[in-house]
Amino acid sequence: MTSMGVLVAVVGPSGVGKDSLLGHAKAALAEEAGFVFVRRLVTRGENAFEDHDTLDEAAFEKGVATGRFSVSWRAHGLGYALPIDTLDAVARGAVVICNFSRGAIDAARERFPAVRVVAISAPDAVLAARLAARGRESDEAIAARLAREAICASEIQPDLTIVNDRPIEQSGGELVAYLRSLRVGAPA
Repeated sequence: MTSMGVLVAVVGPSGVGKDSLLGHAKAALAEEAGFVFVRRLVTRGENAFEDHDTLDEAAFEKGVATGRFSVSWRAHGLGYALPIDTLDAVARGAVVICNFSRGAIDAARERFPAVRVVAISAPDAVLAARLAARGRESDEAIAARLAREAICASEIQPDLTIVNDRPIEQSGGELVAYLRSLRVGAPA
């Protein structure tokens, strides 16, 4: 691998546990140089289920228009973006990790020299239970979401897939090992 870093886009359906796995990896790698965990900017208020920074719709639109973001996208009626300094971290050689959208992978590949995709999945019953616990969607909406996810999952070709139905030490450990393998100078 060259001295250029890599953007690691962690993708998967809502409720699959992306933020939990990212939190585990961030804690495990806290004392190791070369890893940067980026918080997304989202036009949704803070909540207990999603780790992000909040911005309003006007700030999002202005950021898109003025090039304030390294990449931005819309999904589920919301605006999402990564801060512009994400590009700098990759240019410095860091492994830059973020919760990302499958629909924005092509946009990321246009902006970043190297992108790796880690897909997080879980059995439908696990996802349904997690989504129901959030209380944001009806049973019918959850069933429709699960049907859409089956189609979306077949459209991406991830570099790594992690089934998040095991203890965090196992699923999260798999993510940590993969991230370490991407670090500049890591054994091939």
